[in-house]
Amino acid sequence: MNINEFLIKRYRLSQEESVAFMQEHEVFINGKKASQRETLTKKDGLTIDGKIIREEQSYSYYAYYKPRGIECTLNLNIENNLLEILPFEERLYPIGRLDKESEGLLILTNDGRLYKDIALADNFKEKVYEVRVDHALTKEALQQLTDGLIIKGRKTRPAHVESMGHQSFRIILTQGINRQIRRMCYKLGYEVTELKRIRIAGVELKELKSGEYRKLTKEEIF
Repeated sequence: MNINEFLIKRYRLSQEESVAFMQEHEVFINGKKASQRETLTKKDGLTIDGKIIREEQSYSYYAYYKPRGIECTLNLNIENNLLEILPFEERLYPIGRLDKESEGLLILTNDGRLYKDIALADNFKEKVYEVRVDHALTKEALQQLTDGLIIKGRKTRPAHVESMGHQSFRIILTQGINRQIRRMCYKLGYEVTELKRIRIAGVELKELKSGEYRKLTKEEIF
């Protein structure tokens, strides 16, 4: 909503009264003088005549390479949890869970909006993985991974699958069933020996090495 709509709703003003209010009072958004039609988002700070109506919210966004052997949890009661190895003082939450034996890209943030945008399967956000299995892949197996398989009582969505060698492939998923790739491979008679996620939506792992992180750019924060 814009600041005009906010004032009308908060102070039960008419349109004309809201215009007059802006002229008679010092209204600032994030420390800057607000205009009549300026947009006011949920994370913006607002002061009126020097009184803080709402504090500005600060969000952090990082790409992080989760090492293999680390549990994707912030629960300190679980051995090898994320919280023990993350170097941040602020409380950040992982988007895009990876099981203990998998590695690769997590997004770390305290922005719940971004979490919902990526985590909800209905939003069809792509997640890209590189996978190695214990023996040679057949064309039939790659096609079945592409078409979808019944796991946990439901059929997986069609996926884009690309061979990367006799025992390796790259797969793009738009859903997040628990241990989905491992379950799919197991159903086809394969055991996953290596699994690394390299992209979540528009965020790529890039040059990060295991345990490293980087801030996301404005372009990556959808």
